[in-house]
Amino acid sequence: MVAAQPLLAVLNETMGVARDAGRGDLVERLEVLAGRVRDPRRRIVVAGLGNQGKSQFVNALLNADICAVGDDATTTLVTQLSYAAQQRAQLVVADPDGGEPARTPVPFEEIGALGGRTLPAQGRPVLRLEVETPNRLLADGIVVVDTPGWGAHGGGGAVLGNVPAADAVLMLTDASTELTAPEMDFLRQVRELCPAVAVVLTKVDLYPHWRQVFEANREHLRRAGIEAPMLPVSALLRAHAMRLQDEQLGRESGFGLVFGFLREQVVARDQSELVRAVARDIGSAAEHLALTLGSELVALRDPERGAAAIRELKAAKTGAERLHRHTAAWQQTLGDGVTDLAGDVDHDLRNRLRDIAKEAEEWIEAHDPGRHWDRMDEWLTAAVGTAVGDNLLWTRTRAVRLAERVAGHFDEAGGLDLPDVRDRLDPGASRAGSCTLADLEPDLGFGHKVLVGVRGSYGGVVMAGLVGTMAGMALINPLSLGAGVLLGGKAFRDDKQARLAKRRVDAKTAVRRYLDDVAFHTGKETKDRLHRIHRLLRDHFTAVADRTLRSIDDSLRAAQEAANLEAARRAERCAELERRLRLVAELRRHADALLPPTAPPALPPATP
Repeated sequence: MVAAQPLLAVLNETMGVARDAGRGDLVERLEVLAGRVRDPRRRIVVAGLGNQGKSQFVNALLNADICAVGDDATTTLVTQLSYAAQQRAQLVVADPDGGEPARTPVPFEEIGALGGRTLPAQGRPVLRLEVETPNRLLADGIVVVDTPGWGAHGGGGAVLGNVPAADAVLMLTDASTELTAPEMDFLRQVRELCPAVAVVLTKVDLYPHWRQVFEANREHLRRAGIEAPMLPVSALLRAHAMRLQDEQLGRESGFGLVFGFLREQVVARDQSELVRAVARDIGSAAEHLALTLGSELVALRDPERGAAAIRELKAAKTGAERLHRHTAAWQQTLGDGVTDLAGDVDHDLRNRLRDIAKEAEEWIEAHDPGRHWDRMDEWLTAAVGTAVGDNLLWTRTRAVRLAERVAGHFDEAGGLDLPDVRDRLDPGASRAGSCTLADLEPDLGFGHKVLVGVRGSYGGVVMAGLVGTMAGMALINPLSLGAGVLLGGKAFRDDKQARLAKRRVDAKTAVRRYLDDVAFHTGKETKDRLHRIHRLLRDHFTAVADRTLRSIDDSLRAAQEAANLEAARRAERCAELERRLRLVAELRRHADALLPPTAPPALPPATP
């Protein structure tokens, strides 16, 4: 909070000047930024495959037993942990009518037993579990988000929805094996959505060979071009160190590296970005205020220059009114861009899922799905998770390009602050991750196979036996037995082929149904996501147009009133305007001082 005091002082001074000038719109924008300075929240998302020790890591990080820990999948809900003077917990459930989510209090001691369809939710989809507790780390503005495991072999598409609004992501992987392909895909996607990502190698106390795994993982990251630090930790050693107050054991736990990463890559970076945001908003407010004050002062001091300024302001007002009208070109560009983006994103997702379906059907034709259905489930879940994640990244890229294209309609596009669309990518209650692959009918057991063979051999034994009786032989004779074996074997092979063909048809149907469910739920989430992006861009650029028109309109009115001001009051008004302009100039200098200095251009290499 000590570092926030200078920023708040400058913001309060700027708001005072804007309030005296009657610019409530500037005051409102600066108050939002001041609230962010007073209460900074930094979201840390903890993600990883199942059984990697995420909940135990979170407990060790906070030095508190909050998240349930077990050998099976104990974390089934997204759990958000934040600070409060009194501990409490509440479920955030979706509104069936699409309204604001509802919150249902739950007993704090029962949070470990809650599930996605738990009783307090009354059958509605659960978005997350919010836990508030008095904790020293959380009191510093850190919000920890513990996510469910992806499953046995991937499927991080649902977990990826929590990443866009995060300030940092800690991806956990234990020291038993090297990074898997789904983990590498997830890291690649997260790195594009979040500015700070670290790979946490857990359970180093259980595996003596963890250093070899550590070096192998670093090589995997290097080959993939993923820049992310690798942090080896032991939650068990951390818990013992905190209980025994053993400083040496605490260093060996590796959590010092985690706190260093959060301090340098999250807190310091967020403070730097906050300072830049304050400098930009103060500078923008100073420009708006200087336009009004300067136009009136010019009109008072030099009527001829004032008349020219009035003509220029009228022309500028005409252009600002065009930007403000609902038929403005930027609004048409935005509307057409969102419509095109919706079609392109849907086509991209369906194309990715179609490629997955083709590859799955080729595999099914080459294998017996009944024997390897678990492998198909694992591969399909991982492939779909990667496809949904890549589709999300593509949506973000196209949305940023659309924002830049809309900004091009504004005169100040070169310095226009574009909105961040990352937090609008969060799908909220994602239901795509709940889609499951249907089970196949199991293959026949040994007893059933014998029964099929006996049933097929019966006709051969009877027919050959009847022919033998005409030759004076018994009904059961070597000829009839041989015929029974041949026909029984053929019946067994035909039945085996028929059942294999049926399993393949059923497997393809199950894959198509699974992909259709994913496309259905993901398509709905994509439409909602694009609606949020559309509203964000519309509101942002509408506010820019409003502020521009307000500044020009106030400047024009002030200049026109100054031209008709009595001579006796001109000197007094000039002195007042000069005083306000000095304050505005001082604010602008404060804003420039907050921005980091630009590096000087590099000198050309010396020639011999």
